[in-house]
Amino acid sequence: MRLAALLGGAAFALTSVWALAQDAPESLLPPGFDDPAPAPAPAPTPTPAPSPPQDSAGPVASPVIQQTPGTGGAPPAASAQAPDEAFLAKLPSLEELEDMTPEELEEALGLKPEFDIPAAARRSLRQVGVIDRREGGFAARSLAGQNASLVKALLAGNRGMLVSRWGHILLRRVLASRLDAPDGMNPADFAALRAALLVRMGEAEAARAIVQDVDPRNYTPELTDAALDAYIASADFTGICPSVMTRGSEREDPQWETARLICSAFRGDGNYALRRMDRAIKDKTMPGIDLRLAQKYAGAAGKARRAVAIEWDDVKDMNPWRYGLTIAVGLEPPERLMKSAGRRYAATAALAPMLGLESRARAADRAAGMGVLSSTAMIDLYSQIYVTEGMSDEWSGRADSLRDAYTLADPSARLVAMQELWSEAPGALERYSRMVLTAFAAARMPVDAGLRDSAPGLVASMLTAGLDRNAMRWNDVAEQGSETWALLALAEPKPAAVVDEGALDAFFDDDESIELRKSAFLLAGLAGLGRLSPETKTGFEERLGIDLDAPSHWAWLINRAAQQRNPGLVALLATLGMQGPDWSKMTPRYLFNIVSALRRAGLEAEARMIAAEAVARA
Repeated sequence: MRLAALLGGAAFALTSVWALAQDAPESLLPPGFDDPAPAPAPAPTPTPAPSPPQDSAGPVASPVIQQTPGTGGAPPAASAQAPDEAFLAKLPSLEELEDMTPEELEEALGLKPEFDIPAAARRSLRQVGVIDRREGGFAARSLAGQNASLVKALLAGNRGMLVSRWGHILLRRVLASRLDAPDGMNPADFAALRAALLVRMGEAEAARAIVQDVDPRNYTPELTDAALDAYIASADFTGICPSVMTRGSEREDPQWETARLICSAFRGDGNYALRRMDRAIKDKTMPGIDLRLAQKYAGAAGKARRAVAIEWDDVKDMNPWRYGLTIAVGLEPPERLMKSAGRRYAATAALAPMLGLESRARAADRAAGMGVLSSTAMIDLYSQIYVTEGMSDEWSGRADSLRDAYTLADPSARLVAMQELWSEAPGALERYSRMVLTAFAAARMPVDAGLRDSAPGLVASMLTAGLDRNAMRWNDVAEQGSETWALLALAEPKPAAVVDEGALDAFFDDDESIELRKSAFLLAGLAGLGRLSPETKTGFEERLGIDLDAPSHWAWLINRAAQQRNPGLVALLATLGMQGPDWSKMTPRYLFNIVSALRRAGLEAEARMIAAEAVARA
């Protein structure tokens, strides 16, 4: 029927393909409302009487033709315009028409409009982003005056895995801010670079919000790629459909073509989409598991429902497409595949509403330490676990421990509950995530000299959520040279005096960390915050055998940006230097330059939290 309608003559080129199967609309107006009274007839214009036709069998009506002003004769007779031969040459064959989706037909026949958004609703490409300065974002012109090549290199060169939770939070703020593009850079490409980095960080929701802030008709190939990755990472395979419909012929890879078929299924052509996927499985254009998952997803649309069996026996690894489709159809991949998967999948799972609470909590045990989840979000998640029946003993027990950490009358018992949560964590990242979970419980603990030995954990937990003023209450009971003293010396929000050399020496003497990393990070943090005298800094550098001022191209760039008080550029440079799976990849020299530059650029709060985090996690 569709083919017959397409071949029905000139009408198919003048009518939308979506109107072919529709009946004429029925008027909803009362009788008479859609039949307006005829307008008064205009005054007749005198015209010469026509001559009677010769050899006519009777009178014949002839149209009255008004002469064109300025011409002395009648207008030329209208003639039918011949079809454009070039257009006809481009028409697809009958076999090709049978295999085309509605979007492909629109493209082939030139029926796709230039814009599918009304003019009044189209958005400017200025200040693309999610949060403005009043909401905690960076100034719109933060990067506008910077060299476009430098900004591109900083965004494209960051792999998204940062050693620091606070560095992750800082970078997310920059990327999600409503920013103008650097001079000379296409604003859509600037949005693409930011969205792609957010995806690599595990911030799929923020990445999707960035690409959604640009009208699909303004997409560049780079933004199209970033948008597809953002929707895949957020398991939203219908969200990409506006871009697929608009930029349909921009890509021809199997993943893009499969996404187009999914969109066709959700537009009502499910049988066609499933047939094409069957052919793709036969042709092995993609791994079979990826296409079968796509079939299962597309089969949920309309009347083309189909049961698709998903078998994992021969699957050896995980990829974003595979994982996104798996959770989108209500399944979970085998645990053996997730053990070797990157931690980016944990960030996706922690935010995925379609997953069960236990799966999300297990993922949150890593996502919070990365910086994806806040302490409040973690508490909300565990609160749901606490009130949900049928949870396993493992997770219901942890929810009980968290409640005890907040509500027990005895402070010592509350501390024990927190320490149980920390000690049960299977790894360093999970332990730090549990500290994020207990941040507000730690802030409720009374200051007690009898709990002095447990104070480092309490203070570190509070600082994961930025509760620096709560943490400073422990300053009166902290021993000089202890780890509690070190964390508070870095986190002090008020302008601080120069740190006593004797206390720093005592910390060095008691440091049992590998290669004195805590001491090295403490020295770098205090020096970067300007809380050491030059003599003290030099003396302890010699003791550790390090040079915090050693030159490098990156150090020159970040210090130059700090001198110009450009927080946006400093943040990009700082997080470029914080890449790695854990703090063992951070050097004291890099930490010194990062903390110093952030402080001078007006980001002292972030500088203090990063310095304290370095000592706590070293």
